[in-house]
Amino acid sequence: MGATRFYHVLAATPEDILRQLIGRALAEGHRVVVRGSTEAWLDALDTRLWTEPEDGFLPHGRAGGPHDADQPVLLTAGGELPGRPGSLIVAEGAAADPAEAAAVDRLCIVFDGRDPAAVDRARAQWRAMAAAGVPAEYWSNDGGRWALKHRR
Repeated sequence: MGATRFYHVLAATPEDILRQLIGRALAEGHRVVVRGSTEAWLDALDTRLWTEPEDGFLPHGRAGGPHDADQPVLLTAGGELPGRPGSLIVAEGAAADPAEAAAVDRLCIVFDGRDPAAVDRARAQWRAMAAAGVPAEYWSNDGGRWALKHRR
């Protein structure tokens, strides 16, 4: 069963943290699925991954094409996990099922700590993971650096 990591974002934007998490997962040899809840948010993330930073981009594709299982990073609003990716990164309040933790090596749930609704959703996801016996870690960057605050 994969570990679930909750990232409570306070000192940046969730999109900035996504770029870091995606880059780290790719460096470790993982294919990555990034799940958001709206097409508009995925459109904005898609643009950022192609254009930022100016000296590089993160190769990726949008779900729904014939080569979804081959994409190094797949952006989706759906529940698919084609080709058994190593990492699933969930953001923008998208759903994460405890059973998915067993389907990937790493499940990351990224949420904006300045948004009370996002914090409430993350708490509900934490409780669901705990009820299913999924190991989880809670990370926060409130001081500008990531710190492990809780492990279960």
